[in-house]
Amino acid sequence: MKFMKLGSKPDTFQTDGNNVRYVASELASDIIVSIGHVKFYLHKFPLLSKSAHLQKLISLSNEANMDEVQISDIPGGTSAFEICAKFCYGMTVTLNAYNVIAARCAAEYLGMNETVEKGNLIYKVDVFLSSSVYRSWKDSIILLQTSRSMLPVAEDLKVISHCIESIANKACVDVSKVDWSYTYNRKKLLEENGIDSNQNEVRTRLVQKDWWVEDLCELEVELYKSVITNIKTKAAHSNEVIGEALKAYAYRKLPNFSKSMIQTGGMSKHRLIVETIVSLLPAEKDSVSCRFLLKLLKAAIFVESGERTREKLIRKIGQQLEEASVTDILIPAPDGETKTYDISVVQKMVREFLKKDDSAEIVSVERGEVEGIRKPGILSGASKLLVAKLIDEYLAEIAKDHNLPLSDFIDLAELVSGISRPAHDGLYWAIDTYLKEHPGISKGDRKRICKQMDCRKLSVDACMHVVQNERLPLRVVVQVLYFEQVRTAASSGTSTPDIPKGIKDLTSGSNGSSRSGTTNPEDDMDAVVTAEELKALRKELASLRLSNGVGSSFKDEDIKPSGDKAATGKMKGLLKSKKSFLKLLSSKGGQGENSGSDSSESIGSANPEEAKFTPSRNCRHSVS
Repeated sequence: MKFMKLGSKPDTFQTDGNNVRYVASELASDIIVSIGHVKFYLHKFPLLSKSAHLQKLISLSNEANMDEVQISDIPGGTSAFEICAKFCYGMTVTLNAYNVIAARCAAEYLGMNETVEKGNLIYKVDVFLSSSVYRSWKDSIILLQTSRSMLPVAEDLKVISHCIESIANKACVDVSKVDWSYTYNRKKLLEENGIDSNQNEVRTRLVQKDWWVEDLCELEVELYKSVITNIKTKAAHSNEVIGEALKAYAYRKLPNFSKSMIQTGGMSKHRLIVETIVSLLPAEKDSVSCRFLLKLLKAAIFVESGERTREKLIRKIGQQLEEASVTDILIPAPDGETKTYDISVVQKMVREFLKKDDSAEIVSVERGEVEGIRKPGILSGASKLLVAKLIDEYLAEIAKDHNLPLSDFIDLAELVSGISRPAHDGLYWAIDTYLKEHPGISKGDRKRICKQMDCRKLSVDACMHVVQNERLPLRVVVQVLYFEQVRTAASSGTSTPDIPKGIKDLTSGSNGSSRSGTTNPEDDMDAVVTAEELKALRKELASLRLSNGVGSSFKDEDIKPSGDKAATGKMKGLLKSKKSFLKLLSSKGGQGENSGSDSSESIGSANPEEAKFTPSRNCRHSVS
């Protein structure tokens, strides 16, 4: 730390208790200067020779036959006045980054300028600031931090602006010219770059672009904002480096921020910090991680930041939602709500993500006409799949909440229904979890939630689980049986059976639709297979699982891909030959009865005219 010594006489200031200061001298004091509750017993001549303001005050006290003057508003208080008084006596005074701003502001207040005496205190302090403090990285930061108590005088004297400019210039200097000390977690840095931490030569030579980040975390939020804003205007650092600086400041200033928690104390202070960080975020995508943005959002919600701050965070999160994890987007619901998580915030994130595919451009066509057309989406297929998977996993997590309304579940599932996914196993797991945790929902609601799932995109393991899942509506089981039959026929090279009209109606609305009509094909489907036949099929499948050791691959607790190809093949064969399923394909229309067929009948020979579904009220059973 830089310092400057003024004066040459020994320091003879003495203290008598907490409220009395005096100069040890043979001469008796002839003036008392009161600074608040502290009294300074001094001599007029040294003070009058250096301070224009004291000249005026002492002159007024002489006219009133008083030997005491009152000063109540001097910047820096008693400590700053004592520095000025010692300078007037010529005593040794040491200035450094911690006390120089107070001395400068107090000297300005007392009028210790060049018109009173050449080489006065203001001049000497300004020389020290320009020649030493502003040129030192750490001293500049200390000076800026201590200037907070000197506002607005320090700002009027341009000390703060000079200090901010000095810090910003050093932060933007080429790393090859950084030859001063700074705070940095160097051990972590070297290990990340695969360098032996014992290599001292490399340690001193390696300077990162964000070397300045940690030292700035010492600043209070208003000053920090001023410095970062100045650094950004110089455009010397990438958005990623600015983002790293903001991240480091958040972790330093927000208690428990790393755990996505904020302490309840100092709510207004924490709110200001959060809103300042958000306002400083670079506009470009990927300047900070999605996880960091989500932590900021949780903090903003907790400290009750304004709607503008929250909406900005949601927009930025939506731009890179594919980077998020389920834990990241589990945002607690506001106080007073019965459900556990705030689903509406996640819905907004997904909408922002999908907006990137909704832009249009204007192009010129023949004959000078101008037409607006939709350009290809800028979202990659991989990003869409990652978000779809994220929402499937999120739905599975929030489905455990007993107070979660079905409408919230369905609305969120429908937002990503337009994203084509190779498999719907994740969505099925979420649906099954909801049905398991909400056993009291109506039959109609069960059908509504299952419509979000495309049974044609379930894996073999998931299909085996569906067939045995008594929580599902019967029509879902029938659909799965049929589509597995189609898949089996396609893989074996035999002709694929025609899709019955009933199943066509179901599949056309099975993914992302919640419509209902006067005539509902789902009700017809409930009448096709009897509950006894379905239970027999489930029992036979369970036996097959146990005999082939695949029972753990699709438990209620988890659905995992099975590596047993033999078991999978047997399952397909079982589905192909099952009499109840053949009865479904050969069902007569308008008879109210199922036509008979044995298990040896060929699926490929089914007559499309005979493969229509007809509700049979005599055999309607519900297993859901």
